[in-house]
Amino acid sequence: MIIEKFTVGSFQENTWLVGECEGGDAFVVDPGGETNRIIDSAAAKRLKIRAVLNTHGHIDHIAGAAELCTQLAIPFRMHADDNFMLDSIDQACAMFGLPSIEAPVLGDPLQDGEIIKIGGMEITVIHTPGHSPGGVSLLVNGHLFAGDTLFAGSIGRSDLPGGDMDTLMTSITDKLIDPLPAGTIVHCGHLSDTTLAEEAATNPFIRQWRG
Repeated sequence: MIIEKFTVGSFQENTWLVGECEGGDAFVVDPGGETNRIIDSAAAKRLKIRAVLNTHGHIDHIAGAAELCTQLAIPFRMHADDNFMLDSIDQACAMFGLPSIEAPVLGDPLQDGEIIKIGGMEITVIHTPGHSPGGVSLLVNGHLFAGDTLFAGSIGRSDLPGGDMDTLMTSITDKLIDPLPAGTIVHCGHLSDTTLAEEAATNPFIRQWRG
């Protein structure tokens, strides 16, 4: 499997290009901008991007989604509980002093427990609210794309509209740490990768939550 990270924009957000193999099908997680980098890399690897799958709807994670989906004629998929962020994208841009961008058009909403088949890959959708109401994590072949739910040594913010700390911690422990294999590699929405084992053992927020 091919996994390539693009750190983009003023928020240094991690966008992910995930493919089954060179010349195979692929998908993009959280396109935050600089879409030409994604398209050029996919072309170099002869990857056919079939969909954009978003972990949540915050502006730094969707800034490039409309452009990418339009250029490639592919669907944008996200949990419906974050759809309100698409409706308020102009306000979000103004709040952070960003140029106005086009909101992507939501296709079939992601559903908790759904298995998405792209080429030979099977992506399991895990609803992990708390950072945002519609936050999801995407599991494929031992790799977890967690967006801003879980970070290396930290967790996502819960003080943004629709966020909730108790919900976030429950998502992390009950939907990720406890049921998934400890060796699962976590690809975060910002900064570096980690593993569920590392976070279960050392993450101060998880350790405090569990007492």
